Formats: sequence, structure tokens, C-alpha cells
Amino acid sequence: MSGLDLAMVAFGLMLVAIFLRVPIGVAMGITGFVGTWIVLGRPSAPLSQLKSLTYDTFSNYNLSIVPLFLLMGQFATKSGMSGALFQAASDWLGHRKGGVAMAAVGACAGFGAVCGSSLATASTMGQVALPEMRKRGYSDSLSTGVLAAGGTLGILIPPSIILVIYAILAQQNIVKMFVAALIPGILAALGYMLTVAIYVRVRPGSATQAERVPYRQRFVTLGKIWPVIVIFGLVMGGISADWDWAQSGVQALFTPTEGAAVGAVGTGLYGLLTGGLNWRGFLDSVLSTAQATAMIFFIVLGAALFNSFLAITQAPADLVVWIQTQGFAPLTVLAVMLIAYLIFGCVMDSLSMILLTIPIFFPIIVSLEFVIFGYALSPEETAIWFGILALIVVEVGLITPPVGMNLFIINSMAKDIPIARTYAGVAPFVLSDLVRVVILVCFPVITLWLVGVMFPT
Repeated sequence: MSGLDLAMVAFGLMLVAIFLRVPIGVAMGITGFVGTWIVLGRPSAPLSQLKSLTYDTFSNYNLSIVPLFLLMGQFATKSGMSGALFQAASDWLGHRKGGVAMAAVGACAGFGAVCGSSLATASTMGQVALPEMRKRGYSDSLSTGVLAAGGTLGILIPPSIILVIYAILAQQNIVKMFVAALIPGILAALGYMLTVAIYVRVRPGSATQAERVPYRQRFVTLGKIWPVIVIFGLVMGGISADWDWAQSGVQALFTPTEGAAVGAVGTGLYGLLTGGLNWRGFLDSVLSTAQATAMIFFIVLGAALFNSFLAITQAPADLVVWIQTQGFAPLTVLAVMLIAYLIFGCVMDSLSMILLTIPIFFPIIVSLEFVIFGYALSPEETAIWFGILALIVVEVGLITPPVGMNLFIINSMAKDIPIARTYAGVAPFVLSDLVRVVILVCFPVITLWLVGVMFPT
């Protein structure tokens, strides 16, 4: 049996284990361990490898970004930023048909700018916006569907934990990935708002209109969201300079890791000064961050074991050669990968999908030559473009049944609403995501333009 054949069998068995609800970190770790044992022929080989692999994996300085952004999200949740964001968006949009649902989308986008987690965004904004929409007579399907979809903006609007993991796996610049995600993230929020506007016209009884708020009050509530703007601007502005800019006299204020620390401290100080973050809330935030970090790092270790096994079999390199000899069109290969993400999303979470697939998909993607409308993408542009596309399709997995985590989080807040109504309510937003994916595939300049402006070659 060749290395590629062995890797394919191992991958299939691992997927079966995942479908049977074996934790993803355990499934990847055991598969990598046993696979390495089989290839090298002795049990001491993976044990010896595990001794050094653990240190090599977690000594990566960039991984320290993960707990810092998670802590920033916890502080943002405890400090009451979500309520101010929703109130401001509601005052400006609530008088429109479906305006409160649009306000929920806008608030999710704003909260995602200081959170970086889809589940935290969905949970926090659900507590604020769901009671308000139900009180104003919004349908159960629209209320839960829009919040489940809006929560996905937490991993698309930078900073994003998933983007950090992708950048580490693909050895890409974290700042460039954040910059590339900005325009697609804004398009996602606008697309969801447009979906709400169409939804309430197709089903007029699904939403109501609030009274128009005077402009004076609108500007007062708008002024209360300044902490979000300041923290987002400080983090993204402080890390957005790069070496090309530095040589021209523009210096980065801090590295991405330092930026994450600044964001966490700034958010925590705001919570303390406003009284939204007390000692109990601080301890809960630290504990929740530690638990989430431990879960993520355990999955990362399992992925490292599996990826080491793939490297020993040389399966990714063999797969690249096989695809090149078949003569498949690059866009065809990309489409198959994106469809695979949609299928995996029905049974897996976003982090697991990225850790499982990038070591296999990424070498294939960067080996292909993408020429779209006469423009040839460089390997770095291809890597950034693919990362954003993968992130968006992974995001869709958070709102697709049967395992879409955002669906269950929102539904748990309204246990009297059947899950089937939430599934029905989120369907138009899934369609919006798919349309956006097609647009970004056809026009990679949408993703890459801002990167080119901020980091000229």
C-alpha cells in the first residue's frame, strides 16, 4: 500500500470516528499516532515524536494570540458593549420594515470586531436582541435565523481566531489575513441586511416597524459605542503596518500578539471603569478563556499528530502530483474543496474543519495557477484569497443542520421555539452566504484590493 493509499484509508476512518461523535482532537491524535506506528513499524516512534512535537507545537509565539483574543471577547461580553451596539443600531434602523433584525446584524458585526468568536457573538447578541424582536412581534423563524446567521460575523470580521489558526497553518501574515477579511466581512453584514429586507417583503407578517427615533437621540446612542470603535481602531490600526511600510518611515505600533494584549487590556479597563466588569465577572472571564484555550490547543495537538503522519506518508505531495497530471481546471479543484467544506460543516465545527483540511488542501491550492479575467494570482494572493473563501464556507457550517452550533445556541435561548423553525429561518441567510462565495470566487480583487493598498509590493 502506497503512502497516499494509507493516508486516504486513515482519513476515511478518522471521518467515521468523527461522525460517531468521537472528539475531533482525539480522532486526529489517535489516527496520527497509529498511522505513524504503521508507517515506521515500531510503537516507540510516535511516542518519541510526541515528546518533541508537543513542545514544538505550543512554543509557537503566534498561538498566544488565541487566549488573548478570547479574553478580549469575554471582557467585551461582561462589560455591556453588546447592549450599546444593539441600541444604537436599533435607533437608526428600527423604524424600517424588519429594522430591528437589521439592527441585530449590525450589532453582531460591531461585536465581532472586539470578540473574534462566532459562538460568543451569537450567544451575547442573542441575549440582547432576541427578547426585543419577540416583544415587537417578529416571527420565531426570522428572530432566531437572523441571530444565528449574524453570529457568524464574529469569525469573519477581524480579529478572528479561525483566521489566526489558518495563518499559522498556511504560514501567512496574520495582519494581511485580517485586512483581507475586512471587505468580505462588511459584504456579509450588508448581505444579511438585504436578506432581511427581502424576507419581510416576501412574508409581510414576519416583522413590524418601530417608531422613528429623533436624530438627537440617535446620535446620543451612537456616541455610546465609542469603546468598540476605539478598541477596534487601536488593535487593527496598531498592527496594520508592515515591513514595506516601515521602510518608508511608517512603523507598526505593535505585533499582532501585542495588539491582542492591548485589546484585552483596553476592553477589560473599559469594563472596570464602567462597572460592567466586577471581580466575579473577571474570574469567570479568565476561567472561560482558559477552558476554551485548552479545548482549542488540544485539537491543535491532535491535528499536529495527524499532520505529522501525513508528512511521513508524503500524501499531500503525491496528491498534488496526481491532480496536476489529471489536468483539472484550478477553479474546478477549488469548487470541489468548497463543496467539501459545506458537507463537513453539517457534522463538524469550524476550527476542526480548518485544522483537518488545510494541511491537505493548501499544498494543492498553492500549486495551481489561478488566472481570473486575465489576472494571474501570485502564490501569496492565492493563499490569502483561499483562506477567506474557506473561512466563509466554514462560517456557513455554523448555521447548517444538523450540527450548526449557532442554531443550537440561539434555540437554547428560546426553548419554546421548535428547532425546525430556526432551520427554516436561517435558510435565506445560507443562500446569501453562497451567493457571496460565488462573487468572491469570480472577483478575487474584492478580497485582495485592500491588502494591495496597505501592503504594496
